[in-house]
Amino acid sequence: MYETIQMLHSYLAYVALAILIIAVINAISGLISKRVFTMNKDLRLSLFTLIICHIQLLVGLILYFISPSGLNAIQEFGMGGLTSAARLLAVEHPFINILAIAAITIGWSRHKKFVEGDKKFKSIAIFYGIGLILILSRIPWSQWF
Repeated sequence: MYETIQMLHSYLAYVALAILIIAVINAISGLISKRVFTMNKDLRLSLFTLIICHIQLLVGLILYFISPSGLNAIQEFGMGGLTSAARLLAVEHPFINILAIAAITIGWSRHKKFVEGDKKFKSIAIFYGIGLILILSRIPWSQWF
């Protein structure tokens, strides 16, 4: 079961990251070009990004509790006994990515309060962008390639 969840988390990460990049680029281009925020394209893209990121978070949380390099590593070695690679997987990656998903969720919630398209795009661009930067900062790159 652990290997299946880990594989799902790994492959879903590519999808989540790609759709998040597309959503941020779409929001920035909509803001720059002063485009009207459409329900068909812009809303659906932002919502799909939010949903995929939340699914990725749930799969990651499940993985955190069943993985030997997650909570079990902290319980076994303590916070001071973790190497930098183990600390990345057990502490930094989950914590920063939870903050990233929180930022994405705040961006989604804020955009709904606005009527003007430029404010909607700005909210999504800023908060989804913050989420993207946070996620990119804590991806275990050595395991990705």
